[in-house]
Amino acid sequence: MKKFLLGAVGWVALGMAAPAFAADIPAQTYARSPVYVVPLYDWSGFYAGVNAGWGSSHDCWDFTSPGFAVAPEGCHNGSGAVAGGQAGYRWQNNALVFGIEAQGDWADLKGSNVSQVFPAFTNHSGLDAFGLFTGQIGYAWDSVLLYAKGGAAATDTKADVFSTGTGAFAGSASVQTQWGGVVGAGLDFGFATNWSAGVEYDHLFMGTRSTTFVTPSGAFFGTDNIRQDVDLVTVHVNYRWGGPTIAKY
Repeated sequence: MKKFLLGAVGWVALGMAAPAFAADIPAQTYARSPVYVVPLYDWSGFYAGVNAGWGSSHDCWDFTSPGFAVAPEGCHNGSGAVAGGQAGYRWQNNALVFGIEAQGDWADLKGSNVSQVFPAFTNHSGLDAFGLFTGQIGYAWDSVLLYAKGGAAATDTKADVFSTGTGAFAGSASVQTQWGGVVGAGLDFGFATNWSAGVEYDHLFMGTRSTTFVTPSGAFFGTDNIRQDVDLVTVHVNYRWGGPTIAKY
């Protein structure tokens, strides 16, 4: 009986001491996985770059010399290469992107047609350069930007008249700078923190200009109203300053 009582007391004492031993054992800790950071491309900042592509100028001539009724001489398309540069600034607010841009390009868009009023002569147009001054609004999916643009456009165009049979020079007009409007759209892709590349389409509405031609000796040759529209497809590469990549948690 005495041994039984001593054993019972021992077990009770051990049971009371168990919580104290448990309190001395350090709690098991678990290492937390690092939070994944998703990079968010920022289109804000000043940028500049180069572009190149293809263009087509559609020119329609109407003979309007004094003493004659307005007589359509026909239309022609002048197609060729374009190349130049652009610079601008963009602001990004969440997914919306706003911007302004100036672009200047050399062009080689030349075309001609035989006059429907005077078949002995061939009318020739050449677009040598153009400039675009536009505003932009777009929507960004991280490093992809889809945008629309619109504003003012200017073209430098040369017009000449040649003999259809011999190709001899018959009349010319001085280079004319014509102002009009432009609308377009583009898609840009940011392939590095400060670099982007894209493709763009633009249509230029240049209206009608009155053009006076003179002979090689300087005598009056004739007057035409020339209507002009231009289509452009270009690829461009830009480098941007400012607007670092933002970490999104």
